[in-house]
Amino acid sequence: MAEPELVPVFMPPLVTLLLHAERDKESPLTEAEVLEILDEATCVLMPVEDARELTERRGYADLDPNKAWEEWQRARVEWTGG
Repeated sequence: MAEPELVPVFMPPLVTLLLHAERDKESPLTEAEVLEILDEATCVLMPVEDARELTERRGYADLDPNKAWEEWQRARVEWTGG
């Protein structure tokens, strides 16, 4: 039997970590701050199907860690209104 493909899943989701950090800072995060939070975040490897189910239960997709800065720029507008 083949091993399932594993994907990284942040616990808590990276988007919520960044949202809380930006609210605490009371100003937009810099790229360096986003990358530092990414580097320090807890991440587990999970089979793809389990990760999909988790995303569906949560109701939103997390950021791609390989595109964290770019995706955060779009997500922060949606999540913070600006």
